[in-house]
Amino acid sequence: MATGPEPAQRRARAQRHALADLLTDLGPGHPTLCAGWTNHDLAAHLVTRERVPWAAPGLIISSLHGITARAERATMRAHAFPELVETFRAGPPWWQPTRLGLIDDAANFVEFFVHAEDIRRAAVGWEPRELDDTSRDAMWAALRLIGFAGFRRAGVGVVAERTDRPGRRTLHAGESSVEIMGPPEELVLYAFGRVEAARVELLGADDDVKLLRAAPVGI
Repeated sequence: MATGPEPAQRRARAQRHALADLLTDLGPGHPTLCAGWTNHDLAAHLVTRERVPWAAPGLIISSLHGITARAERATMRAHAFPELVETFRAGPPWWQPTRLGLIDDAANFVEFFVHAEDIRRAAVGWEPRELDDTSRDAMWAALRLIGFAGFRRAGVGVVAERTDRPGRRTLHAGESSVEIMGPPEELVLYAFGRVEAARVELLGADDDVKLLRAAPVGI
């Protein structure tokens, strides 16, 4: 019997299991949209992110990324791919605040969705997933902060407009601006830096659009 969408606090859990299934089904050597990463690299990243506290600052501060990268390589060497996937599937350790559903959803729902698309959209013949309205609204809410971070070096104003229902939001101020139009999940993917894979439309003056396309967009 069909059921309704996951409660808000369980969306991240559903995305976690979908991502773990993708990793298992496509195997360690499958490419991803993350430059130079295979599924094996991605699985090591996901486990390190949740279970190696001293690697966390490098996920946020670019100058410390080398510390995180070393931790991820160590995780990858220490565990076989199937073990990494099942460790990730099992969820965060007891001491992680993301053990709580609402915190898990806030911290991981978008992250896991994006990484699942990193895998799916690196494959031939992929098609966008359909999200329920509640999940899309959560993506739209998250876009405010993600857009601020992702477009901070855009060099031009950026205005997002969702196409599944009315909604418009300035993500980066500028003297002139480019409109990015698409469903919330595609706007999120673009803001994360998956600019070639995101199915969005850019509207604006030609020079502004070119400037945004060339900008270092992403988190």
